[in-house]
Amino acid sequence: IILSSFLLLAVLLALVSWQATASDPSPLQDFCVADMNSPVRVNGFVCKNPMEVNADDFFKAAALDKPRVTNKVGSNVTLINVMQIAGLNTLGISIARIDYAPLGQNPPHTHPRATEILTVLEGTLYVGFVTSNQPAPNRNKFLSKVLNKGDVFVFPVGLIHFQFNPNPHKPAVAIAALSSQNPGAITIANAVFGSDPQISDDVLAKAFQVEKNTIDWLQAQFWENNHN
Repeated sequence: IILSSFLLLAVLLALVSWQATASDPSPLQDFCVADMNSPVRVNGFVCKNPMEVNADDFFKAAALDKPRVTNKVGSNVTLINVMQIAGLNTLGISIARIDYAPLGQNPPHTHPRATEILTVLEGTLYVGFVTSNQPAPNRNKFLSKVLNKGDVFVFPVGLIHFQFNPNPHKPAVAIAALSSQNPGAITIANAVFGSDPQISDDVLAKAFQVEKNTIDWLQAQFWENNHN
């Protein structure tokens, strides 16, 4: 009985510790406004002297109500994170406006440090994410949904996901909230085919099971970033 209780306690502690590392650390004070001028490097930013904090440390005239110009994939992500609002430091949250041109997309990407919850403000979006590697026959399960104005969808932390505007005539707009002050973004195509220096075409040809000249062609493309 004692051994069973110990094992149960160990499992519970492991689960609690895993949840504790699944998002940004919880703050231990009212706020920790980032001191961008400090030479000290920590996981996040050093706190500004609280006696020097003012309302502007928690504010940005971001004009998120205004449309943005989209890039060649037809999207523009305007992210407001700790780099734009220093008061977000340690608070574990950020926000983004995403504009989609007709038939535009926010291409497959991941946020390594955040879960995302997305709300459609205008238009229609086809969205989806893929689960992590699973044993056969499940493998990488694809979950998708068509969203209309006012609909909400969640993308779990770290999973590859995308949004696509299927309307050829009208743009779409969404607002996303993310569970990190600095969620990060890895656009899959950019990272694989647009890295600097390039990944060996021998490696990628074997990974994607295609000819090397196909990889060379993909690496020669201009992989544009859609994040502001």
